[in-house]
Amino acid sequence: MINSINGIGLDRAASLAVEKDKSSGAIAFGESFASFLDNAMGNLQAQHHTVEQLGNQFMVGNLDDIHQLTIANEKALLGLELTVQVRNKAVEAYQEIMRMQI
Repeated sequence: MINSINGIGLDRAASLAVEKDKSSGAIAFGESFASFLDNAMGNLQAQHHTVEQLGNQFMVGNLDDIHQLTIANEKALLGLELTVQVRNKAVEAYQEIMRMQI
């Protein structure tokens, strides 16, 4: 029987294939997480833009319902607070990883 492929044992070759699949899965997860964060930042920016537009309409006197501005402002503030907390947790996780000893 064939016990090796290019000098690598079959068991080792199979484990390398599994590691390659795991790393490509990690890359795909990283890309999907990056796109999730990009979408979240885009939504936060859109909320901020909406608040600016409603604020301008209010200052000019074209906004009949002040509640729209208040609700949009609170949504934007909550989104910003969530973004800051996610950033803080990511920094904490990075610092924890950097403290690990190899």
